[in-house]
Amino acid sequence: MAHIEFLDETMRDGQQSLWGLRMRAGMALPVSPLIDRTGFRTIDLTGGGMLDVLTRYCQENYWEGLDLLVASMPNTPLRAGLRANANVTFSVSPRALMDLWVRRLCAHGVRSFWIYDVLFGFDNMLRLAKVAKESDAWVAAAVMFALSPVHTDAYYAEKVRVLAASPDVDSILLYDTAGVLEKERLQTLMPGIVAAANGKPIEFHANNLLGQTAKAYLDAVDLGVSVLHTASKPMANGPSVPATETMVRNIELKGHTHNLDTSLFQPVADHFRAVGKAAGFLVDQYAEYDIFSIEHQIPGGMMGTFKAQLAMHNMTDRIGDVLAEVAAVRRELGYPGMATPFSQLVGIQAVLNIVTGQRYGTVPDEVVQYAAGFYGDTVAPIDANVLDRIMGSARAKEVLDNPPPDPDLAELMKQYGTQDEDELILRATVPQADIDKMLAAGPVRRDYPLLSSPELEQMRKLMQVATMPVVELKSAGLTLSLRRDG
Repeated sequence: MAHIEFLDETMRDGQQSLWGLRMRAGMALPVSPLIDRTGFRTIDLTGGGMLDVLTRYCQENYWEGLDLLVASMPNTPLRAGLRANANVTFSVSPRALMDLWVRRLCAHGVRSFWIYDVLFGFDNMLRLAKVAKESDAWVAAAVMFALSPVHTDAYYAEKVRVLAASPDVDSILLYDTAGVLEKERLQTLMPGIVAAANGKPIEFHANNLLGQTAKAYLDAVDLGVSVLHTASKPMANGPSVPATETMVRNIELKGHTHNLDTSLFQPVADHFRAVGKAAGFLVDQYAEYDIFSIEHQIPGGMMGTFKAQLAMHNMTDRIGDVLAEVAAVRRELGYPGMATPFSQLVGIQAVLNIVTGQRYGTVPDEVVQYAAGFYGDTVAPIDANVLDRIMGSARAKEVLDNPPPDPDLAELMKQYGTQDEDELILRATVPQADIDKMLAAGPVRRDYPLLSSPELEQMRKLMQVATMPVVELKSAGLTLSLRRDG
């Protein structure tokens, strides 16, 4: 029997997978102190994508909201995620900007990081780990799992050996974005990872896209994993991670121990379920086993993007063709792991191939950069014919002649016209027009109006069918009158 620790993903991967990163601070603040008191080893809270989405689409000040959330959870280490060579952009960010991003997150109270690079750029990963250690932060080096002929057990064991050898790495995080790991592969994969980790704790994060991750978690515990990533029930499952409530019960039934206060699960779940429904976001998801997912390995959050892109071209009936094309493009591009940015690059190329009717007739700049090695060495060679088409595309020469710049901090401050480091990160990441709108929107709200009730649901239905210019609803506790414009 083992003592199992839990890392909470409710406010990061849960809301990233189900709410598209649109969880504002006020949506979490009413219950974040409860999550803090639950007994989690760590709370995963933030990342570069949230800075982008909150600023551009929610007009919320990222730094102000982060400060409020950090202040509300003083007892538990708070984590941020880092793609080792970029922040927000699908291209490559200056190293000085990445280093500053880590330092500013630490200054705002983050004390734990998970750092990844799908192509395992060790120089960048370990440099950022060292920067995090300047603030005594915990560093989890992520091993992004993917199924392919070249992603062997030995391949992963060697990556773990290099990462675990660094004194700046505290734990190894096995991260399965597509949720494809099951017992048979875990039994051959985990012994090499455990041996290579050299006694450092092993965390496991797997999205439940195939509905099999809860079982994989239990199998992984038997094989040496000691930290499981879970989320509150309404923010779990489907493209998110398994539910804390379910996994804690499973762990107990298997005779393992934990430190969580289970009495706090329900009020947290009730809150996020109510907020999600009021905001029109997904809650209480599930997924069925779909073997085709193993071929394309699309992260769950991308499926909605695909459908939206196809709808723009009146081609929603082609989603099956797109997924088949994703599997083909991934194979041709040397089996990149399907996590940011490569899940997006493979997905966008697949959509372009289907929409234009010409495979690799249109090639995004980032795919050219990938083929040229700007992101690092590919896991397997790119198909020679496909490489010729990419390098012969309309934009290829200009992209190759203009590799991503790498200015130092002083140059960045001069370029963006500010000495304020938080402002610099915003300006280097988000268009100024969006920053101006965010600033004009005023302070961060500390709550979220739960505009949902049986009466309002009935009113929504009435407004969809009513032809009269005025609709009025009265009940014992509510009088509501709505008038149509014009």
